[in-house]
Order: sequence, then structure tokens, then C-alpha cells
Amino acid sequence: MSTSETGDTTLQEFLADPDHLTLDLPTAVARCSHALGLRHTVVYLVDIQQRHLVPQTGMASAQPVDGSLAGWAYRTQALRVEESGAEGVTAWFPLLDGAERLGVLAVNETALTASSLTRGRALASLTAMMITSKRAYEDSYVRSTRTERMQLPAEMLRAFLPPRTIGNAQVVSTAVLEPAYEIGGDAFDHALTETTLHVAVLDAMGHNLASGLTSAVALAACRNARRTGADLPELVSAVDEALATWLPDQFCTAVVCQLDLATGLLRWTNCGHPAPILIRDHRLVIDAMEREADPPMGLPAQFTSGPRGTHEISLEPGDRVLMYTDGVVEARTREATLLGLERFADYVIRATAGGELAPESLRRLIHSILAMQEDRLRDDATLLMFEWRPPSV
Repeated sequence: MSTSETGDTTLQEFLADPDHLTLDLPTAVARCSHALGLRHTVVYLVDIQQRHLVPQTGMASAQPVDGSLAGWAYRTQALRVEESGAEGVTAWFPLLDGAERLGVLAVNETALTASSLTRGRALASLTAMMITSKRAYEDSYVRSTRTERMQLPAEMLRAFLPPRTIGNAQVVSTAVLEPAYEIGGDAFDHALTETTLHVAVLDAMGHNLASGLTSAVALAACRNARRTGADLPELVSAVDEALATWLPDQFCTAVVCQLDLATGLLRWTNCGHPAPILIRDHRLVIDAMEREADPPMGLPAQFTSGPRGTHEISLEPGDRVLMYTDGVVEARTREATLLGLERFADYVIRATAGGELAPESLRRLIHSILAMQEDRLRDDATLLMFEWRPPSV
């Protein structure tokens, strides 16, 4: 039997053994690595602000997302290889859960071959699945990706948020929130069906635990209506009713969207929120989604008559739509002047003009805004961007 066949048999035996399901990540990855015949591997998870890649073993040091080959693999979602002196060669594989970037896998070998690269990719895929299956209930993952103490409102609200990035062959949607450890009322949601991308960005009144509760109830009502097949007007009405019933003194602004994946038809309702930005061919399409906004969700909506407005626009392949909360444009520059929509739009164009993947463009954009604020925002700032990219593109 060849070495390759022996490795395949060993891996099959490992995966068939139910005991592997209870192993901690470093042990499971080490055993998979041995079964695949790989010499040495290390898993790195990205921190919550996407600045550092944190090793899941004490034998390695953290790698910066900006300024390292490991970070390059994370940013581009592609394999990178470097010499490791007398230790041989290290290959950096991105760890991906669908469109979500989890971190990177380092595989160190005396020399890389086509076979070892294939096995490295297989291990990266297995590792990503293990991380996704365990991180919801193993606090070791959370601890290793935090550099500060999470404040209670942020802890509660983050428990309700979906993955940072989702996508399929037709669309990708990605979001970031800052200040990462102190968010109070901002939230986002995105989900996919076979035909539709559902997206929402919310900004609850205030910046405390009640604000987080408001966003949490709004998210739950939005998902509940969506999962019963409610159309956009019925979905927004369900959120209004939930907030008026359970939190009658609270309200939130929001933009709720539904994108038809086959045609690119985008429908949305704006409830007292900043209008989304449309980016086409790396240019801002001025006022493309500016419409008269309805009242915020919750209490204010109970004092208006008539249905909420539903707006439509046809996207073109490659279009990006950016949704944001007012904390973004109300950020102040180092000269103590408001960032404002015009300067924010310029940041957006520069961040998206390099042909980068949407998640990387958004990561760089929020870091640019934070750098301008010396990493201290006065209010929550949430960004969500989705890109329609049908297979014909």
C-alpha cells in the first residue's frame, strides 16, 4: 500500500471514530494532520476586529492581518507560501466557512509537493468545519479572538448577530460593527434563500442595555416574519407590532432590503435611516437610493396612517450596495470636523476601488474610519455591504 493510501485510510478511521467529535480543536487538528501525513500545522483565528491572527497553541505567536504573509492569505482568501529557514517551507491556507473568513492554517513541510498542498487544503476545509461546529458553545474560541473585555450590551447583542459574511455564487454580504466591545444599539442581519438575499441594518434609540434589547427584539421579529414567507411590507409591520407590544417606549431606525438573486431587483423600506449608497464601476451613483424615509420602527409608526413605502431599483452585475448607521457619518476627523456623507463616500470609493473582495474592502474601510478617530468612536458605527455578482459576470 502506498503512503498516500495509508494516509487516506488513517484519516477515514479518524473521521469514522465518534470520539473525535469531543476533541478540542488543537488535538483534533493535530490528529488530522498526522493522518494526512503533514509534518506540523497551526491554526490561527482572526480577532473580532480583524487586526490579528491568533494561534490556537502556545508554541506560536500572533500574526498581524496587515503586514504578514499569513495576513495576506486571510485578506485575499488565497494560498501563500514562504520559506521558513532551516525548518523548510510554510504554506498559509485561508480558513473559510462559505464566504466567512475565520483565519488561516499554517502547514510546515520540509518541501511542498502537489500532494502536500492538496492535503493541506483538505485539512483547512476540515478545520473550518470543526471551528464552525464548536465555536457557538466553546468559550475558548471567543476568548482567543478578544483583546478587551466585552461590555454587557455588546455581549448580549452579538449573541443575536449572524456570521459577519455570507454568500453564494450570486451574491456576497458582509458587515462590521464598531466599537467592537461597546456597541449598544446597532445591529445587522443577512440571510439567504434559494431566490433572495434578505438584509437589514438597525440603529436603536440610545446606547445602553435597553437599546440592545430593542435591536434584539427587532431582529427576532424580522427573522420570524421572514421565515414564515412574509413579504417586505408585512415583515416591517411585524417589527413595528413587536416593538410596540414588548418595548412600547423604544424605537429604532432601519433599512430592510430584499434582493432577487436571479434578476437583481432590489426592494427596500427605509424607516428613518440614512439612505443606502450604490457603488457601480467603482463610482458612487449619486442619490440612487435617496427616497423619502418613513418613521422609525416601533412607537413612532403607531401615529402614522397608511402602509410604509416600498422602493425598487434594478442592480447591474457587480454593483455594491453599502448600508450604514449615522455613527459613521457623525464620526469626527482629527481636525474635529464631522466626517460627513461626502467625505465618507470618498472613503468608500477608495476602499472599494482596488478590486478587492467585498469583506476585505469593508475591513479596510472601517479601519480607515477608526484611524481617523484615533480608534475611539463617539457612537456605534455599523457598515454592511452586499455585492450582486450573477454567474455571467
